Amino acid sequence: MLVHFRTDAYANITMFGDIAVRLLKLAGHSGTVPGAIKAEDVPAALEKLKTGLGVHGAEPQPAPSLTEEEEQQEPPVSLATRAFPLVELLEAAAADQCDVMWDK
Repeated sequence: MLVHFRTDAYANITMFGDIAVRLLKLAGHSGTVPGAIKAEDVPAALEKLKTGLGVHGAEPQPAPSLTEEEEQQEPPVSLATRAFPLVELLEAAAADQCDVMWDK
């Protein structure tokens, strides 16, 4: 599943569903898709997300035993890195006092 975020203050972004739901929950939302955050609630959601990413965003990845082929693959992407576009979208929405919506 893909989740599409939109607001009048920023370009639309698309994220994988599992990451989007996890980020929405960090922002204090239930994680339901579709959903929305009213303009007056965006700053609080942004702050919760940033706080959650400070705690959870740099989680060290467990060191699984890898095969030689797996060791040659790219390292995993952190949650904080995946959240960057959503953080920017929320910052723009907060600055322009716009609602944020998302759906499948």
